[in-house]
Amino acid sequence: MLIAFLDEFGHIGPFVSRSDPKFNHSPVFGLAGYVLPHHQVRHFATFFFKLKSQMLAAELKFVKDHPATWEKKGKELITSRNIKKYVHIREGLARLLNEIYKCNGKLVYYGRQKYQGPAESNSSGLYTTVMAHTIRAIDGYCCGVRGQFMMILDQHSDRLKLLESATKTMFSPESPARCLIEPPFQVESHLYQTIQAADWIASLVGRLLSFTVEPKQYSDWEWAETYFGKRIKDLSTHSSLWRPASRQPPLPLNKEK
Repeated sequence: MLIAFLDEFGHIGPFVSRSDPKFNHSPVFGLAGYVLPHHQVRHFATFFFKLKSQMLAAELKFVKDHPATWEKKGKELITSRNIKKYVHIREGLARLLNEIYKCNGKLVYYGRQKYQGPAESNSSGLYTTVMAHTIRAIDGYCCGVRGQFMMILDQHSDRLKLLESATKTMFSPESPARCLIEPPFQVESHLYQTIQAADWIASLVGRLLSFTVEPKQYSDWEWAETYFGKRIKDLSTHSSLWRPASRQPPLPLNKEK
């Protein structure tokens, strides 16, 4: 059996531009994380706990909570300042990706570039669309390796609606997710090392895809491509970034011989 740990990246609301006074959060939205064989999950959770404790030892000195119940959100950790200034953070994220590889795991993500204006935007519809595509992508991978899977997500305020959407995808008459054992479980992230790891990966993927779709506006996130782009690509399976046709980069012209 395989287990997928996922968290969201980007922002669910509309996007106009990074300089817009209101709609400036993110040009993409999606889900990202990783898939592991079930027998590797406890080992990986222990690895992440130790990695987090080492990377953030200076900060943990001032934390009263037990390290196992304390989390550092990816959006706070994976910033341009931290990546460029602290080598141990870059190296720690690289170790995280390498450990997934060592555990015979895969990264998975599905993202969508936003294209609708604020008046046409449908945040709830966007999330359910992303959820359905992500489930089918992971289902395709797991069925390909002949393994059933379960999904674990960070808890969401619109929990019931998302679970209903996932159940409809699971039992869709046209293309059911046959390898999904049950609809996704939602958990409290501060109690799950595995979901905290998914949060870090989702933040990293979100930075990378934002730079991909808006390289001029997010030029300060070029480090995501420089340091992690190839590794994420090599470690990912059944992952994609949906972009509207009008936003697709032009194809290169054929040169005459």
